[in-house]
This record gives sequence, structure tokens and C-alpha cells, in this order.
Amino acid sequence: MTRVADREKARTLRAQGKSYSEIRECIGVAKGTLSVWLADMPLSAEQIRLLRDVSPKRIEHFRETMRKKRDARYAAAYACAVADIGHLTQRELFIAGLYLYWGEGTKSSRGTVAIANTDPAVIRAFLHWLGAVGIPRESLRARLHLYKDMDQKMETDFWSKETGLPQASFRKPYIKESTLSAITYKNGYGHGTCNVFFENIGVWEYITMALKHLREIHARSSMVEQSPYTRLVGGSNPSGRTKR
Repeated sequence: MTRVADREKARTLRAQGKSYSEIRECIGVAKGTLSVWLADMPLSAEQIRLLRDVSPKRIEHFRETMRKKRDARYAAAYACAVADIGHLTQRELFIAGLYLYWGEGTKSSRGTVAIANTDPAVIRAFLHWLGAVGIPRESLRARLHLYKDMDQKMETDFWSKETGLPQASFRKPYIKESTLSAITYKNGYGHGTCNVFFENIGVWEYITMALKHLREIHARSSMVEQSPYTRLVGGSNPSGRTKR
């Protein structure tokens, strides 16, 4: 009787468009047995298409395959980038820091040298640059921009650990009226914004004039040497794709 009941259930599921694998999960019979029971019930072309396109296992397998391919491309691109960048000389770090400041630094507040960012790595890069050009750590101050539902002490502890700046260097945070939990788009950091700054009119003027020179360089493209790095051009990049 159990065998008859399993057979009828298998035929009912088959009539619903289920695959052999899905039916076996429900009633636990061998695939050969199902082949006999359901020999007169082949799936239609539409049912096969639905199984192929909508099957959760198939979708998950596809996603996993694509993830592995993407990870392989990332690994290849990372290896190429590491080889191209190599070890930064002091001069390369100095110039890279100017470009970082050009993109992220405060330029309009005379005498104040500052960078604000949500990414701890960007702040660490700025601090590394300041150390390379001789700015003492004890002259630096930090202020966090947080949302009102964030724990001020916990976030200060986080940024102090990430930057290596003592908590005494952190001034009272600026608290936004909005809440972090209300934000629908998050960049993945979730620790507010850290603003590191110091006051030095001489350094500010030097940076300002250095950025003026960089603008002049990029206004005259002939002053920029042709790059030896060709991996990002056309189809020769590490991922094998052409960016459109």
C-alpha cells in the first residue's frame, strides 16, 4: 500500500511539472523507480524551460559559478596591481598624498589641513602621508560626524584603534539629527565620518600651491609621460573584459 501511495504521489507531483530530483526529495525513491512509474508522463517543453530557469538549485549553482569566476578575475587583477605598484618610494608616497588631498582634503578653510572620510583606510593613508612629510602626530586632532542613534564612546574607540590616534586627540563629535538606521543605502563601513585636521598656515599654503601645480600639469597633457601600464587598455586588462 505504501508503494502504491508513493507512486500516486509521484504522478501527482509530475503532473505539477516537478523534476525527478524534486520528486525524490518528497518521497525518497530511486530514480530508476521513477523512470518506470513516470514513463508515460514526460515534461512539456514549457515545463522543462521553467525547471531550467526557475529551479532554486540551478539559480544557486549559477550564482556560485559566477562568484567563483568573479573572484578569480579579482585575484588576477589584484596580482597585476600589486606587481605594478610594488613598493612606494618616499617621493611616490609624497605625490600620491597630494592627489589624495586634492580629491578628499579641505581646500577652502585657510590654514586648516584636513581630510574627512568614512573609510578608515583613507584616513590611515592620510596619516601615513603626514608622517612621511614630517607632521608630528601630537599636532593632529580628530572629530567624528555621527548619527544620533550611534554609540559615541564605541565609535570613538573604533576610530582611535583604526587610526592610532589617542582618544585625547578626539574632540566632541558632531551629531546629526538623522539616524543611521534610517539610511537605506550604506557604504559598508557604518562608523560615521572621521575628520582629521591640524592648523598650520605654512603647510596649507604649500599644499595649495602644490595642487595648483598639479592642475597646471593636467591642463597641459604633454607634460604627462606616456604610461607603461597597458593592462587597463582595451582587452589586455587582467579580467579579459573591455570596460564600456
